[in-house]
Amino acid sequence: MVKAMGRQISSDYNGRQLVLIGVLKGAFIFLSDLVRQITIPLEIDFIRTASYGSGTSSSGSVRLTKKVELDLSGKDVLLVEDIVDTGLTLDYIIEYLRKSGPATVKICSFIDKRERRQTSVPIDYACHVVEEGFLVGYGLDHAEDYRHLPEIYHLKL
Repeated sequence: MVKAMGRQISSDYNGRQLVLIGVLKGAFIFLSDLVRQITIPLEIDFIRTASYGSGTSSSGSVRLTKKVELDLSGKDVLLVEDIVDTGLTLDYIIEYLRKSGPATVKICSFIDKRERRQTSVPIDYACHVVEEGFLVGYGLDHAEDYRHLPEIYHLKL
């Protein structure tokens, strides 16, 4: 699925100034695999937020802990997430990025999880859509554990 998504992104953004922004820490593995499938020139940067802590549900309060360093003015931004859950973090990040004057801001997520969605965020590219569960592995964590797992697992607490 990542390979097909890379081909689609390459086609959709051909001839444009593309910037991929990975949301740390969870998206780093997916982003790494994805960029190796994209065949057009691009820039990469990272952003980091905090909203979960050691719990299994969002606190509802999003804090920016690492800002984007690239100039985004007039460029097409593709925000790369590991998982979209409540949508609150993405909503916050999208608003933050729009202040930098990009031409477009779109969302690419490895997993679009709809169980607890609290805000409507457009997911432009998604490898998997799931309805429920607390998922770990392939970059997704619970209290910083399980990111290293090579596949996605449903964590039963």
